[in-house]
Amino acid sequence: MPKTPTRLLAKAEDFEYIWQLIQTNEKARATYQHFKDYSEKVLQQQPFQYELCTKSCREDIPTLKASREISDFIYSLAMMYRLEGDKRYYDRAWNELQTAARLPDWNPRSFLDTAEMTHAFAIAYDWFPWTEDQRTVLRDAIVANGLKPALQCYHGEADFGWWVKADHNWNQVCNGGIGMGALALLPELQTLCQEVLDHAVKSLQLPMKRFAPDGGWPEGPDYWDYATSYNCIFLAASETATGTDFGLAGMPGFSDTGLFAIYMTGPTAHPFNFADGVDSALYAYQMLWMARKFHHPVYSWYPQTFTADLHHRHALTLLWFDPEERDPVSGGLPLDKHFRGAEVATFRSAWNDRNAIFLGFKAGDNKANHSHLDIGSFVLHALGERWVVDLGKEDYSLPGYFDTEGQRWTYYRLRAEGHNTLVLNPSKEPDQNPNAFARITRFRSEPEKAFAIADLTPAYFGPSKGYLKKSERGIALLDRKTVVVQDEITQIQPIDIWWFMHTLNSLIQLSDEERVALLQQGSTRLWCAVASPPEARFTVMDPKPLPSSPNPRGQDPNQGVKKLAIHLNGATSTRLSVVIVPLNVGQEPPTQLPAVAPLDEW
Repeated sequence: MPKTPTRLLAKAEDFEYIWQLIQTNEKARATYQHFKDYSEKVLQQQPFQYELCTKSCREDIPTLKASREISDFIYSLAMMYRLEGDKRYYDRAWNELQTAARLPDWNPRSFLDTAEMTHAFAIAYDWFPWTEDQRTVLRDAIVANGLKPALQCYHGEADFGWWVKADHNWNQVCNGGIGMGALALLPELQTLCQEVLDHAVKSLQLPMKRFAPDGGWPEGPDYWDYATSYNCIFLAASETATGTDFGLAGMPGFSDTGLFAIYMTGPTAHPFNFADGVDSALYAYQMLWMARKFHHPVYSWYPQTFTADLHHRHALTLLWFDPEERDPVSGGLPLDKHFRGAEVATFRSAWNDRNAIFLGFKAGDNKANHSHLDIGSFVLHALGERWVVDLGKEDYSLPGYFDTEGQRWTYYRLRAEGHNTLVLNPSKEPDQNPNAFARITRFRSEPEKAFAIADLTPAYFGPSKGYLKKSERGIALLDRKTVVVQDEITQIQPIDIWWFMHTLNSLIQLSDEERVALLQQGSTRLWCAVASPPEARFTVMDPKPLPSSPNPRGQDPNQGVKKLAIHLNGATSTRLSVVIVPLNVGQEPPTQLPAVAPLDEW
């Protein structure tokens, strides 16, 4: 095992501790073996292709292909070299790094590329015992392609430096990656690196304020994972390299943000993927560092147990391995949680049960970065299946995808009609107010009745368009087995109401009177019934725009998805209540519906 000193994220003795833990802890040993197997595959991987790509990227900002993958690649090689001293890892890393160092730049126009490449070079610079000539190559590349373009951004001299004042994931990734480069070179280039660090620390406070008051994140779980990984890596490296995290870890809500990942994820590891998210489990290895930093061992449960198969490939899973992890039950976590600020709530029937009910409900901010017009949307998992789903992001390369003043709101998956919420008086215009912010006004968590009520009025332009006075939605979990979705709409004049619920891989059968829908996946079923009003009926629709909506080319066809809908045309003041019950094999549907009570009596 190499004994040369390191400064970023770990000291030399930390690698010795990891090696000892691998010998004595069965789970650590299994993690190491998986990681080693992955690292052997990395050795055989073809060299990265450093070229700009436009497919599946923002059409106005081409991305440097491989910039994101190279940091994981370097971590793997560096960790295996620190643990085993095998020169194969050293040589493979150098072959890759010298190629990247020869590039004329690291694509600062898309500064994520610059930051992520700087991050990879910083870890390589610190963890490998390079020759002086090799160190010079790496150091010069970090300065020329990372730190100097960053200073242009901090000084307001570059048109690609807008991220400095952003309050979302771009800020954390860019500052985190650049900050790693500055920390790596700080002993040798103090003046330059200290200036970069001062700017990075000041800028990082903007997005970190969004964690207040309780750790929620308005960009959704997927971008929470991306943002906090760089946020935590920078803070962790700052501590090991300088002895301080500059007070950033103490900002309100940050110590609680590990709960966001835990509560936003259902029992089958699929998250409530609101905003531009995907429905696959989070990596979230940074929660291992959070567990140590904030003395919260339940944070370790998520990456080491809940989604462990995803994490063995990353070196930080080993570096921050926590033998003291606790599951949510032993950690004393309540079943339900409301994240204020982000304005999202989740409910469940149990922890540690793959078949448990999981219910997610969102109000929130349509202006948040990566947001959709999804105020009032919900998801439902039960019996080991996802029944009510968020379709997630569209293809980022679609024209105008990020144009929040125009084309973004023409795409089905980003509109309210592409979510599990209401559409009122549909037209070609955005079907929710793109500037709306909606709060969860009441939240309750008790065994017999847990619920959240949100005021959706701002999402539908309030009374400003002359047809709506107020709209509220309540989502309840009764006796941990029955779900109620209830809307109360007070109109100024009659309106056209659509109620939508997207379901994946479900067979749907409607009763003769169309007031009951039975969804089936394999041997499991989901029973849905209209409790109010008497005239409401279910219908089954394809997941595509209404005839009155825009329908640009190139959108995902949403294969395997169907949409359960209710349509009330010319409705006056309305209380629309739907009851949903998961049915185990052999279980009969309810014979009586819960009484429909006004939301103000919940």
